[in-house]
Amino acid sequence: MVDALSRRLVPDELWELVEPLIPEVKDRPQGGGRAPANPRMVFTAIVYVLTSGCAWRWLPPSFGVKVPTAHRWFVRWTEAGLWARIHHAMLDE
Repeated sequence: MVDALSRRLVPDELWELVEPLIPEVKDRPQGGGRAPANPRMVFTAIVYVLTSGCAWRWLPPSFGVKVPTAHRWFVRWTEAGLWARIHHAMLDE
């Protein structure tokens, strides 16, 4: 679900720039597990936390992503250098 707030935080134009930069989710070597979360929903939730100053634990459920999931993906993407890649892509635009 993409509501008005989500569209304002991550408009389609921004998502088109960001989506190809997001690292692929690796399959678990032991198999099983849950299906990965929707990357756009996770990205939008992270943008909300980072731009609003909201604590992770107060992430509204309307984003459709649980707090541990959003934080885990934030850490993974940070370690993968996603934010720097997005910054450079924005500068190139």
